[in-house]
Amino acid sequence: MFPRLEKEGAEVSDRSVIESIFSDSAFSVFDEINVLPLIYDENVQRCNIMIFNYDKAKEEVARIVRINSGKGRKHPVYKFLNNEGNYVCEVRYGGASANALQRGLWTHTKNGAEYFKSITSGWIDYSHNLILVKLFSHALVSSEIGHKEALEKVMEDIERLKKMDGH
Repeated sequence: MFPRLEKEGAEVSDRSVIESIFSDSAFSVFDEINVLPLIYDENVQRCNIMIFNYDKAKEEVARIVRINSGKGRKHPVYKFLNNEGNYVCEVRYGGASANALQRGLWTHTKNGAEYFKSITSGWIDYSHNLILVKLFSHALVSSEIGHKEALEKVMEDIERLKKMDGH
């Protein structure tokens, strides 16, 4: 993604160019990447699980700007901004000297909050079930195969519970 953006220069605001960037093969996985943050507030043992709305993000990006320095930045990023200049997401450098947090598509949940939807309808208390949060956090970094197998186990447990309740 980063090399594709470099072809356009330091700033893009032409909507047709932005659309061509999103339709480029380098961005073909933009809609398919799972950005499903599990946000913790450990002080009160609560969490919020959210989904990034790629369709809304792509529709509302009005400018893409290269940022070379600031906030201790070692590598440049391209920030995607909406009409009001608000943060949507960014693409990070990703060269050989970059670590995993300095590569690829990235979004700060707090900065791009309007592009996320909570699937838990806000904060949920997990103080009574810490294993649930551990399950969520591991599921977010596992493969689709792992998700399928875990879902099968969960569905088996639901059936077991139904039988216990006499359903």
